[in-house]
Amino acid sequence: MSGFESLSWDDFRLIRAVAEAGTLPAAAERLGTAHSTVFRRLKGIEAALGCALFERNKARLEPTQAGAEIAALAARMGEEVDAVALRLAGREPLPSGEVRVTTNDSLLVHLLTPIFASFLAACPSVRLDIVLGNPALNLSKRDADVAIRATDNPPPNLVGRKAARIAWALYGPAEDAPGPRRWVTLGEAMSPMKVVRHVLNEAGPEGVGYRVNSVLGMAEALEAGLGVGYLPCFVADPRPALRRLDGPDERFATDLWLLTHADLRQVPRVRALMDHLAEEIARARPLIEGARGRETGGQAG
Repeated sequence: MSGFESLSWDDFRLIRAVAEAGTLPAAAERLGTAHSTVFRRLKGIEAALGCALFERNKARLEPTQAGAEIAALAARMGEEVDAVALRLAGREPLPSGEVRVTTNDSLLVHLLTPIFASFLAACPSVRLDIVLGNPALNLSKRDADVAIRATDNPPPNLVGRKAARIAWALYGPAEDAPGPRRWVTLGEAMSPMKVVRHVLNEAGPEGVGYRVNSVLGMAEALEAGLGVGYLPCFVADPRPALRRLDGPDERFATDLWLLTHADLRQVPRVRALMDHLAEEIARARPLIEGARGRETGGQAG
């Protein structure tokens, strides 16, 4: 980009505003200027750079690759400027802006939601966008800023910390249902997991009566008396309708990782969230690592 060196701080602010707002009128409102001024200045910047920074997608302007890179740089510059201004005024910068977090439903429902609530109470200028799903999103492409994942092999291109070790144990309904008890396990998409392979080997082709592609769905099935199965202790132990049939099985334990991209780890809002998560998850470690449950004995029929 031959004209990159000529960009002023106001140019960076304009590109960031358009990228975040998605329309020229909304960007103009953020900048406190006229729609026509934003249009004219953006065209001048693109002419100087020799490339398009935005392309129209229906009613919105979406950044091109060049536009996204400059907008991200502008966001980092803005945070640094704000931080320096606050330090010169004798104050520490407060984290602000949006953090997109990817995790799965069982972690969100049984562990993370209260932690997110306490974080937002402490950092009210931060916004959280939670994306649920078991497949890992691409943090390098900014599909998410932070990933909270159960894995023993975190992606090598991400950085972070291991927060706990997730224990799994065998559970069944607190009150025995009539008839033979069969196995309940996770669905075919999760067949590579050690715990699923173990159940399929143990039960044989006719021994699994119910499969569901969700840990929370499994917990509901066990509570309904559909059989016995392995669950993470932090999901099952707080449920009075379930009881442990055996102690945590180390063969199925997995690490709980807090991950982000190397370029984001020092961004104040990301760093603040990662630190808060690590601290609060440490408090919940006895539950996560299976120290609070009680075994009562029993097995699948």
